[in-house]
Amino acid sequence: MELKTIDKAALAQLPAEQFTGRIEIIQTLDRAVKAVKFLMDQPLVGFDTETRPNFRKYDNHKVSLMQLSTPDICFLIRLNRVGLFPELREFLESEKVTKIGLSTKDDFHVLNRLAPIEPKGFIELQQLVKNYGIGEASLTKIYALLFGKRISKAQRLSNWEAVELTLAQQRYAALDAYACLRIYNQLVIRN
Repeated sequence: MELKTIDKAALAQLPAEQFTGRIEIIQTLDRAVKAVKFLMDQPLVGFDTETRPNFRKYDNHKVSLMQLSTPDICFLIRLNRVGLFPELREFLESEKVTKIGLSTKDDFHVLNRLAPIEPKGFIELQQLVKNYGIGEASLTKIYALLFGKRISKAQRLSNWEAVELTLAQQRYAALDAYACLRIYNQLVIRN
């Protein structure tokens, strides 16, 4: 079986995708606990994290943001404000909710710097897409192949520890988590 791929030139020609759901920025523990309680009742949740980029060899920043998305709402949990609180750890370690992400091993590595976790209930898209003839490993390229739209990565190297997240950062972060959920739904649930 020949694996489907897309080159950078073709990717650049595609229209940009936008997350059209509601985005909630979570900066207090009270709101974070309520968000996680809501998510514990969802069957599927898209997952991603953001960490302030390192521009010098010995800079090591902690994970700043966790994005958790349903089809309609994405919670941007500012971990640099609320930490990896017990209810969130319970969510990450629960098999009750299926969580879908890409490069989750990297996410778990940075999360373990905050507190030890044993993630359960996760589906790794980089492994899953191979079963569907997709020969790409990046979220942007997988999404482009499935939906004919491009996910802009312009905000990837922005400061995720900023006092306020810009609207562009919010949209980028929400789309990354939502895209994981949408890819899974397209491949597994609708096929």
